[in-house]
Amino acid sequence: MIDYRDLTYDELQDYLVKIGEKKFRTKQIFKWIHRGVEEFHEMTDLSIALREKLKDNGYICNMEVETKQESANDGTVKYLMHLKDGNLIECVLMRYSYGNSICISTQAGCSMGCSFCASTIGGKNKDLTGGEMIGQILKVQRDAGVKVSNIVLMGSGEPLDNLENVLRFFKIINYPEGINIGMRHITLSTCGLVPEILNLADMNLQITLAISLHAPNDEIRKGLMPIANKYSYEELINACNYYIEKTNKRITFEYALIDEINDRLEHAKELSMRLKGLLCHVNLIPINKVKERKYEKSQKTRIEEFKQVLLLNGIETTVRRELGSDIDAACGQLRRSYRTES
Repeated sequence: MIDYRDLTYDELQDYLVKIGEKKFRTKQIFKWIHRGVEEFHEMTDLSIALREKLKDNGYICNMEVETKQESANDGTVKYLMHLKDGNLIECVLMRYSYGNSICISTQAGCSMGCSFCASTIGGKNKDLTGGEMIGQILKVQRDAGVKVSNIVLMGSGEPLDNLENVLRFFKIINYPEGINIGMRHITLSTCGLVPEILNLADMNLQITLAISLHAPNDEIRKGLMPIANKYSYEELINACNYYIEKTNKRITFEYALIDEINDRLEHAKELSMRLKGLLCHVNLIPINKVKERKYEKSQKTRIEEFKQVLLLNGIETTVRRELGSDIDAACGQLRRSYRTES
């Protein structure tokens, strides 16, 4: 069965021609799909015969909301989605003054093994298709009655470990007749797969690249992120330099502050020396508590001191606004909680 959300415009056109339909139908059907319709009878300007033909060969709703949590503090909504194949994934709707952002998953689970992340508990179940990434956006827009303007690939999974499907997602999401969200409104977050960062640099996409750094040196990073045992800090920074050179785009470095692990002033000074001169921005993240993990969030005073060290060294730095602090906000938490309770 065809997942129509997973087809690019050209693929949909080729398919329609193959089943004996006119090319002009492509625009109608593609628009319906990416408006978020979930039943073929909603495509009211198509003949009943064509709607039945489409229904006999595929589907347009590839997931359902299993459960959701809404923050009473800031309106953040955490969704747990149930895919057609039975896998569970998460995504988060975040409301800002400049528009609505959605953080989507690119895999069900994750194989990267970062020690502070709930998504990695249990490993990776599957790579999501481009259509399953699109589906998260369409389902949330339909459920919440809002339009999403910014996308972050920072939910469960490592996007660069599923690059082929991520690139398909970019092609579909960017198409004018569809959701039509430009590359400049998309952020891709990676734990640091060096060869894939180099490949991404050569593609020269206009996305924002975010690197999960979380440490000022190899020793601490290896304790937090297994990927650091494969690619050294120096290799990662060299790849970032190459990316900046090829794209002329600023890189965001994500740094989750963990009490007494990576949040001391000497860590801030060492990080400053590592990043000095790079076209970058550091996003300090007060870590979310994960009950299966031993880590605690840094104190507010220490977070501010850490930030000031970076700023004094000329590194643009912000502290991420804590959204959804009263719900299962960390990646993988809601999925993990649901499985434990079921």
